[in-house]
Amino acid sequence: QVQLVESGGGLVQSGGSLRLSCTASGSVNSYSIFGWYRQAPGNQRELVATVTSDGDLNYAASVKGRFAISRGNAKNTVHLQMDSLKPEDTAVYYCKIRIYSGASVDNYWGQGTQVTVSS
Repeated sequence: QVQLVESGGGLVQSGGSLRLSCTASGSVNSYSIFGWYRQAPGNQRELVATVTSDGDLNYAASVKGRFAISRGNAKNTVHLQMDSLKPEDTAVYYCKIRIYSGASVDNYWGQGTQVTVSS
């Protein structure tokens, strides 16, 4: 069982920056994909960005060029640097890790952290 703990959310003015972090309990030795997702009130949860164990990156079109996802050296952490924030970025941000181990694939979610961008 893996637990994810997020940190770094908060309130920021439009144009500002925030950095989110997520740490997975225990080591993550198998191939895995770390990701950030977000959910605004009344909306479905959507992908923000992902990074694989191999370092492959993927971003939603709405955040490309403004957000940067990265994995820590310990491989069990992931960060999301968010710059040029807009009010429409306001949402609860969730960390997720998908771990591939042999024939099994397991998904784990964090509890979410609120990001609010004021205009």
